[in-house]
Amino acid sequence: MSDVILLTQEGYDNIVAEYDELVTVKRKEVAERIKEAISYGDISENSEYDSAKNEQAELEERIMKLENTMRNAKVIDHDNLKADSVSVGLKVKLKDLKAKEDVEYSIVGSTEADPFEGKISNESEVGKQLIGRKVGDKVDIVVPDGMVSYKIIDIFR
Repeated sequence: MSDVILLTQEGYDNIVAEYDELVTVKRKEVAERIKEAISYGDISENSEYDSAKNEQAELEERIMKLENTMRNAKVIDHDNLKADSVSVGLKVKLKDLKAKEDVEYSIVGSTEADPFEGKISNESEVGKQLIGRKVGDKVDIVVPDGMVSYKIIDIFR
C-alpha cells in the first residue's frame, strides 16, 4: 500500500488541473504527432515517430504519477487547523537569529515543496524541526551549510 501524500487544497487543485490538461489536451496533441509521423512512411528510420513515441511514454508516466498522487492524497482541512503549533498547511514567521532577519514559510507536503516560493516540506530537516513547535520557541536546525537558529514569531493560516 502506498504512503499517504499530504497536500494543501491549493496543491491538490494544481495536481487535478495538470492531470486534466495532460489527459484532455496533451494526449490528443501527442497522438496527432504520432499519426503525422506515421504518415511520413517507414517508421523504422523515422526520428519524428521515435520522438513522438518517447514523448507519449513520458506523458503516460506523468499521468500515472498524478493518478497515484490523487489516489493517495490527504488534503489538509484548512478550516480545522489550529494555529497554536506549527503543522502542515500553516504558515510560520521566524526570526533568523544569526542574520537578524524575519523569514516566512508555508509548511506543505513534500510534493508541493518549493523553497524559492517559501514552501518547505514537512519532511525537510527544517520542516521536521518546526512541526509541533509553538510561538516563542527557539529552534536550532542542522542544515547542509551548518546550523541555523530560529525563533518562532507567529503561526497563521
